[in-house]
Amino acid sequence: MAAPKWIWSVFAALSFFLTIVLNENSIMVCGNNEGDALVVFKLSLLDPNNVLHSWDSTTISPCTWFHIICNQNQQVILLDLGSKNLTGNLVPELGNLQQLQYLVLHQNNIQGSIPAELGNLKNLIELDLYQNNLSGKIPPSLGNLKSLEFLRLNDNHLSGKIPQEVLNLAHLKILNVTNTDLEGKIPSTRPLEDFPLKNMATPSLGIFKFVFPFLNVFLIFFFI
Repeated sequence: MAAPKWIWSVFAALSFFLTIVLNENSIMVCGNNEGDALVVFKLSLLDPNNVLHSWDSTTISPCTWFHIICNQNQQVILLDLGSKNLTGNLVPELGNLQQLQYLVLHQNNIQGSIPAELGNLKNLIELDLYQNNLSGKIPPSLGNLKSLEFLRLNDNHLSGKIPQEVLNLAHLKILNVTNTDLEGKIPSTRPLEDFPLKNMATPSLGIFKFVFPFLNVFLIFFFI
């Protein structure tokens, strides 16, 4: 004997409810790509001080969340989570914040590599990732950040060489790579003086300003 239709309706409703409950942590902001990206970032972090409590995945827009500023078009232009005792990883989805101008994540315990997708942030002016535990190489895609003026990567475990694409950024004013495992020399294709980046014991602070046609750069590093 076939079960009554109402039983199947109840079963379907219960199944839907359980699916929502079991996947509570993966619910995205409906119809908002920037909110979705920020929720993914939140889920990648340990937040012992609950500074992200306002990042509610069920809200329509992230513009009401703490540590976020939006423009008049309700697009995220600033993400400031500096010195918030966060542990975790950067996520590729951060590259979906197309109007982002300021990404401030310094003095946390962010680990792993810098996602190449950050190179999609064409309006980015300031990228502050200093004093974390980032490792790996600086992605050449950061050379796509044509509006970038301030790049602070110091006090991480980054290795390799600074990509020429980054050194070619026309508006870059501050580049800080002190206390990293970066090595080698500034490429001779640009009129920059060579400088050591590795094995610098008892360092003192040096700040150099290099003037090019279209480029004023303060290059900050330690030297013996």
